[in-house]
Amino acid sequence: MSVQDSGREDPAAKWRRRATYASVTVALTLIVVKLGTYLATQSVAILSSLIDSSVDALASVVTLFGVSRALRPPDQSHRFGHGKAEPLAALAQAAFVTGSAVFLGYEAISRLISPTQVEQSLIGIAVMVFAIVLTAGLILFQRWVIRRTGSIAIDADSLHYSGDLFMNMAVIAALALTAYTGSPYWDPIFALGISAFLIWSASRILNSAMGVLMDRELADGDRDRIAQLVLAHPQSRGLHDLRTRSTGLGQHIEFHLELDSHLTLTEAHDITDEIEQILRQAYPVSELTIHQEPAGLEDERLDDRLVGR
Repeated sequence: MSVQDSGREDPAAKWRRRATYASVTVALTLIVVKLGTYLATQSVAILSSLIDSSVDALASVVTLFGVSRALRPPDQSHRFGHGKAEPLAALAQAAFVTGSAVFLGYEAISRLISPTQVEQSLIGIAVMVFAIVLTAGLILFQRWVIRRTGSIAIDADSLHYSGDLFMNMAVIAALALTAYTGSPYWDPIFALGISAFLIWSASRILNSAMGVLMDRELADGDRDRIAQLVLAHPQSRGLHDLRTRSTGLGQHIEFHLELDSHLTLTEAHDITDEIEQILRQAYPVSELTIHQEPAGLEDERLDDRLVGR
């Protein structure tokens, strides 16, 4: 839950919100600075960076609303919570990035056909250096938040801004080469490269978001770790039908726990509680569903019905 019983906001929720506010603030700042620079230089590479910062601002606003929605506690209509609002926000980001890449590619091709000389390159380079410093600071903060919260929406936002670092470096290279050689073609050539990079970034965001929305299993390393933790309990006799997925805010873990058949219902319950505590120490933001059954019971298993085994 995003709010504790005392009414104070949970630390993970607090850092999620702060990361989205920081993202919006940085995007708006860069839009203002880059717009003035583009008007002064007429550089299509600067324009590409301005377009991307504009998309950043829109995507960051969507992320802000997505994270705010995801942090709402479960209600009667959404008993599993609202965690999937985060990957939905990430999907919107992928769409924004793709749209900006297509527009940028069109502008770059137009400049290749009808070259325009870039002016005041030194001003553009100075602004790009400023953008790199500001963006790097935001990414470091976002990475810190992601390590503590596992937010997929902030992760997508951070991936986008990581792409901006390379974009800003490419813009500097384009401006420097144009100033050194006097050729107007470096500017649109680098812009085309940036457009391709944006499309690649969008595909990564899309893949990550769809994995959550389509209930993709957790990584094999996580599944192996879950099994090892369960089997390490001295009363555990095995597990099967392990199913996992990301909830957007955490993980859902479900499996059948095999126990000795002579145990009472109370004893089986206590053992299951102990295993739950062990798993929650490893996966603090997790939902657990454990079905107990006698060890050696011959029944139909999900593991045997899976396609592609």
